[in-house]
Amino acid sequence: MAFNLAVFKTRALSAIIFAIIMIGGLIYNQWSFILLIVVIHFGCWWEFHRLMDKIEPTYKDLPNLLRYSMMLIGLGYMLYMCNPIPYQLGKQNLQELGGYLLVTMAAIFLLGLVVFYKKISFNNVLSLIAGFLYISLSWGLMIKLRWRLDIYTRVDTGWIIPVVLVASIWVNDTMAYIAGSLFGRRPLSVISPKKTWEGTITGIILAVIIISYGGSILFQLPFRLLVLVSFLASVIGTIGDLLESKLKRLANVKDSGSMMPGHGGFLDRFDSLLLATPYIWLFADMFL
Repeated sequence: MAFNLAVFKTRALSAIIFAIIMIGGLIYNQWSFILLIVVIHFGCWWEFHRLMDKIEPTYKDLPNLLRYSMMLIGLGYMLYMCNPIPYQLGKQNLQELGGYLLVTMAAIFLLGLVVFYKKISFNNVLSLIAGFLYISLSWGLMIKLRWRLDIYTRVDTGWIIPVVLVASIWVNDTMAYIAGSLFGRRPLSVISPKKTWEGTITGIILAVIIISYGGSILFQLPFRLLVLVSFLASVIGTIGDLLESKLKRLANVKDSGSMMPGHGGFLDRFDSLLLATPYIWLFADMFL
């Protein structure tokens, strides 16, 4: 894959804007973060439905009640993942509101299954559940990951791992594209022929080096933590990229959408993050 300077400029500018928006939303305050995640959540779901319409012909017959109720189940789950202390809305917190929404929409979804049982197939229901696990579960765990407090000092330290996660994926994607364009020879997978082993390995190594040394020198963050998170994010994120490429190949489309120039839609931009987030959350929950 030859290096294309014009394409790289477009991708780099879009990636920088993406990184600024994501990291800004993560750090500024809890409300900017929630708003950002909710918008991305629905954007990903919208594109998922479009892809499934092309992959599975019977998916088009799926009633909107079931499509939208599953999306709102995802929203309820995400809000339920909020820490009840900072996310206060009047006399109730977002966690309680999320619980109410989750239960209500789950009941509506089950009612829809009963009412429309003759119009839907079991595979379509499985596709909706897969969409929840792929999209809503990941963003809910990102919310859970974001609002972690130091149990001894009560200091907000939850922004650290999500920022390292986002930065790792951004650096890995950029470095892998440059290295693969310049000296990539062996295709990584038939799913995404433009990705090469040379670019992938170089991207992972440089992401770990840049994030680990940059975070420890500039922000005095733990070096070992940075190494582990950046490595996991880069490796799992690459697999997430291939997974979304497989969906696009099945749907016979180039991009899932046109949200960002040079990157495509929401799923194109956040495919790595969607798969990497549950693993990073699991790592943080077990070892931190």
